[in-house]
Amino acid sequence: MFTLWCNISGELTAVPRGHYHYIDMTALLCGHINLIIASVSSHPAVLVDSSSSLLLSLLLAQIPLFTSAVPAPYRRPNVVHELDRLANQTKNLRQITADLLKEHAFETDPEQHRFKSLPLMNNRASDINSLEMRPTLSQLHADLKSFEHHFAWLSRASRKHHHPALPKLGQMMSLIKSLTSMLEHQMMRVDAQRLSPPSPSMPPPPPSQFDVLQSSQELLLQFRLFCDWAQRVFSVLSTKSKMSAVQ
Repeated sequence: MFTLWCNISGELTAVPRGHYHYIDMTALLCGHINLIIASVSSHPAVLVDSSSSLLLSLLLAQIPLFTSAVPAPYRRPNVVHELDRLANQTKNLRQITADLLKEHAFETDPEQHRFKSLPLMNNRASDINSLEMRPTLSQLHADLKSFEHHFAWLSRASRKHHHPALPKLGQMMSLIKSLTSMLEHQMMRVDAQRLSPPSPSMPPPPPSQFDVLQSSQELLLQFRLFCDWAQRVFSVLSTKSKMSAVQ
């Protein structure tokens, strides 16, 4: 399908509809129209005795085609939307963690302090409203990377001793990696720094499946606390961002 187009000298040519260069095309059309209007203003008789009237009509008719053909500009997801996604992903992780704890629960509390380098979950609910975006995201990221290292250790131990929860553990590790990637993207958007904590020190390989279960219980309990806290933090930061946007 072809559309009539005029060059700068006023000659009409046929151009395939799909070959438009959309950038500044409307401005070019308006430039041609201005030339014709200027010519008509200085020589009124030209409008009657030449094809300028037809040319002007054709150019005016093309403007809606170009303006409608220009694609809408891409809008990046806003901060609130991304924080809500982080909260939902953390909620999913918390649920999987709770399911694993139910499936392999002990009648007594597991032996604690096998992991010396786990993040300390000593946050207070009263502090949550005073948290600032950048340092909070940086700390959550550092804690999440630490848990990622610990679960990688647990995954290796589980494969060796044929841990029955290995499939669900693999699903959880995949979600942790996805959450880490989402969090890193958000940190880049708000210019939050990545912390560089020392590499976590792991306990020696567990000698039996019972020891693997004990280790997994301790790790899952701590990670559930982290998910509880992180989900609340993301939700509070999202609410604060919404309030800032309307002010």
